Amino acid sequence: MFDGGGLHILVSPSGAKLWRLKYRYRGREKLLSFGPYPLVSLKLAREKRDAAKLLLLEDKDPSEERKLARIQADRERAVTFGAVAEEYLDKLRKEGRAPATLKKVEWLVRQTQPTLWNQPLAQIEAPDVLRVLQRVEANGTYETARRLRSTIGSVSKFAVATGRATHDPTLALAGALIRPQVKSRAAILDRKDLGKLLNKIDGFSGEPATRIALQMLALLAPRPGELRLATWEEFDVDERVWRVPAERMKMRRPHRVPLPAQAIDRLQELRLHTGTSGFLFPSKRSWHKPMSENTVNAALRRLGYSSDQITAHGFRATFSTFANESGLWHPDAVERQLAHIEANDVRRAYLRGEHWEERVKMADWWAGELEGFRTLSRGE
Repeated sequence: MFDGGGLHILVSPSGAKLWRLKYRYRGREKLLSFGPYPLVSLKLAREKRDAAKLLLLEDKDPSEERKLARIQADRERAVTFGAVAEEYLDKLRKEGRAPATLKKVEWLVRQTQPTLWNQPLAQIEAPDVLRVLQRVEANGTYETARRLRSTIGSVSKFAVATGRATHDPTLALAGALIRPQVKSRAAILDRKDLGKLLNKIDGFSGEPATRIALQMLALLAPRPGELRLATWEEFDVDERVWRVPAERMKMRRPHRVPLPAQAIDRLQELRLHTGTSGFLFPSKRSWHKPMSENTVNAALRRLGYSSDQITAHGFRATFSTFANESGLWHPDAVERQLAHIEANDVRRAYLRGEHWEERVKMADWWAGELEGFRTLSRGE
């Protein structure tokens, strides 16, 4: 039963009625199926016929185009978020990202299981991502939700760059998450209170290595992870310098730390306890591994200080505050001592120097200040 333009209904012996389009492509007669009538109406069948005719005008075979579309759809269904996330993680490993960073990203992407993990990437939209993030927010972990959104966005951008997706669904979520209140890391900024803490650290009755780690955090103001993973080969006592390799630095740039005499004394004492390990601060369970990231903070709790009073990272804020408020040192020298990188690209291009000589003097000054705070707290 022909309608026109090659469109017709084929009536089978069973009474089923099927829409067909008879057409010619490059001299060959071909057939294209549009589905059963009345499920496919006459109007819809005519629209499908016209669409096929437009393809023929472009010298495209409607049957082949349908096959290609089906193959593409199958391919998109096979590319899941989880598969691309694994590729993205592998990329980060090959880039030499810090183990701690990799561990955090791996943990974050696992938070997408099972909702997004097995879902075809091409089908994931902003509401799908938002449901996952709101599930995290429901636990009160607002900052984790924001970091998870960023991680999902990174995986999505990687998928776009590699041709497995056309858009990043997280871009539409700006302002959709609860903004966490920014809380500065706890630090002691009173001279007498800082002196009391230093005296308590000096009298710490636990592991000597833990005590010395606390003393070195106060003296050198490194990131706790940089100190925890430090190895003996990084320290040159004769030149009084600690060279931290780029792969262990947050900003992926090598860093030098000047060592005051007090730090040299602590190193010599520490060598008596852990000198046979590659790490300055090895784990008690295995000297082939560094101490736990919780060890130093746990020691501060044992000394009677809560996390609202002081944390391992807080020693950096303490040093920065006193150094800047002293007016003795150039702010850029203080920032370099903390291994901070200038955010402004243009300004960073002009700040290639390390302010090394000034930082050596500043390290000696800071060590002397800490001794003065100890004395002040004892009332001497």
